[in-house]
Amino acid sequence: MHEGLVHVVDEDASVRDTLRRMLEADGFAVRCHASAGDYLAAWPSAPGCVLLDVRMPGPSGFDLQLALAYRHDALPVVFMGAYGDLPMSVLALKRGTVHFVAEPIQREALLAAVGKAVERSQAQRALDSRRRAMRERFMTLTARERAVFEHVTAGRLNKQIAATLCTCERTVKAHRANMMHKLQAHSVAELVRIAIHIEADAEVAA
Repeated sequence: MHEGLVHVVDEDASVRDTLRRMLEADGFAVRCHASAGDYLAAWPSAPGCVLLDVRMPGPSGFDLQLALAYRHDALPVVFMGAYGDLPMSVLALKRGTVHFVAEPIQREALLAAVGKAVERSQAQRALDSRRRAMRERFMTLTARERAVFEHVTAGRLNKQIAATLCTCERTVKAHRANMMHKLQAHSVAELVRIAIHIEADAEVAA
């Protein structure tokens, strides 16, 4: 049994059923949606991927992919389409689509693409979880510990930090030890990586 949920989005009920049986036979959990709107209304919280028909009536697969591109928690997309849709697949790949499975659908190609997409989703969710935990640890720092953090990640020595903060070096060392313990960091290099992630998250939030 594979971890993750595959969302099949296709207006044709027979196609949805065929894909569902194919994927379930290989151990995937599957949920089917008749349209892009149906999928958006049942926004998933679990890792997985979206298996999309390129030329659905109404909002197309490409329209849905474009809407997903603006959401940080969107699942990876696997497109299904005819060879005539190949030029559009280039644009889809640039937008982050994992794979483009040409019709008629070949079982091996479909399972490989879906497997890759689900693995990518799981890896992203694990990374998001680690970064969320890191942000939560960062929020436990006191104002003085954050000040020490900023100076340390800027490459300043304890003596320099003490002079800037108008305190003694021993106090800076104590704040630094507490800060590293709270952040579960063991080196300045790890602190720098944390600073980079914190700054990147702040830019996204802005």
